[in-house]
Amino acid sequence: MKKEDLGHLRKSYDKSSLEITDLNNNPLGFFKKWFLEASKHTKIDEANAMSLVTMGLDGFPKSRIVLLKAFTKEGFIFYTNYQSEKGLSISNHPKVGLSFYWPPLERQVIINGYAEKISSETSDIYFKSRPKGSQLGALVSDQSKPIPDRSFIEKKLKALEIRYEKEEIKRPDNWGGYLVVPKMIEFWQGRPNRLHDRIRCQWQKRFWNLERLAP
Repeated sequence: MKKEDLGHLRKSYDKSSLEITDLNNNPLGFFKKWFLEASKHTKIDEANAMSLVTMGLDGFPKSRIVLLKAFTKEGFIFYTNYQSEKGLSISNHPKVGLSFYWPPLERQVIINGYAEKISSETSDIYFKSRPKGSQLGALVSDQSKPIPDRSFIEKKLKALEIRYEKEEIKRPDNWGGYLVVPKMIEFWQGRPNRLHDRIRCQWQKRFWNLERLAP
């Protein structure tokens, strides 16, 4: 098999810069600033798309894209099936990683933290806000479990559409939100000559310790 040479794939990063003083000792507040800029950018479709890394039950780390649905002074919230592969992995090993990458802004944010379930009440509120099709999808899918074919879940969906045509759908017990409480947040800003700006923020019980890293 011929080797595919990708060495020619390169670009220059020159859109912005990043200083420790820009964060004003408030990493979560600075994340909000960057996130709002990404969400308003015309060339970024889903600013809230993030990579979630968990330690799998098989001992291998696994990364997948999920959607950030809220962020507060406590951390970052996403929703999933608690019995899915990621849910079972979190139950067994709550240390997780998150990352955001916004190419048009040449920015990346990397987060390490602990995932914990949010309250049932908060999950109920979010579930009710979802389109009915998404609510039914949460009922249809035994997420991460093998299925015989596509028609298997399509038939289940059609049956549930009939059942819940005029009935309110309640959030299933095995579906809800996680809060990722950050212990480390790294902000990365692309710079020329691969001398990127990297600011790492580590939680030290009562305060954030900020330091610049070599690119």
